[in-house]
Amino acid sequence: MYENRYETLQFETLKYLITYPNGYEKGKKYPVILQLHGAGGRGMPVLDMLGHPYFTLTGEMEGFPFVTVAPVCHENTWFDLFETLKRFAQWISASEYCDPERFYVMGGSLGGYTTWQLAMSLPDLFAAIVPICGGGMYWNAARLVNVPVWAFHGAKDTTVFPEESEKMVNAVNKRGGNARLTIYPENGHDAWSDTFRNPEVYGWMLSHKKQNGKAIIDEFVDLRKFG
Repeated sequence: MYENRYETLQFETLKYLITYPNGYEKGKKYPVILQLHGAGGRGMPVLDMLGHPYFTLTGEMEGFPFVTVAPVCHENTWFDLFETLKRFAQWISASEYCDPERFYVMGGSLGGYTTWQLAMSLPDLFAAIVPICGGGMYWNAARLVNVPVWAFHGAKDTTVFPEESEKMVNAVNKRGGNARLTIYPENGHDAWSDTFRNPEVYGWMLSHKKQNGKAIIDEFVDLRKFG
């Protein structure tokens, strides 16, 4: 559990929970996960985030090395707060505790959609991303060619169809990126619990550092062709 290893803070209008690894030392740089909750967490009291499956499951992992930052969406969707969320992510990346080469974003459902979009909006910020049962604007996937992706989805999900993840992963790889997809054959919408409890996911994250200096690719920039 994260007993005595968390704080609740605020950035602009975003309240957020931050948790620290065992033996946390102020002034030291750590790998950081930006954790984005789904629609069920909108407007919740910040401390209730400690009951989110991400925190209940990672809190039991011995030696979990990450600082985790989890804002609470106080609007209808993360996209109503998207510019604030972008500034928040940039601010976290520059914080005293964040190793900017090991900054990651993950989230499920609404948080999965937002993970995809935040990484496409700020591809130079993240070392890797883990979108869970989400989807996105696959036409813009070239923005992620330098951002490793491991996506997850339940085969029996009728809330967000697994094709949403498939389209995104295929689009990233078609453009030369590095994206993989795990489909849980018996899972419905809850693809996040099995993902959060899997230590391989966090080891995979740590195997990637931000790929600085690589050009961001933008497609569909011709107004006459693409509107």
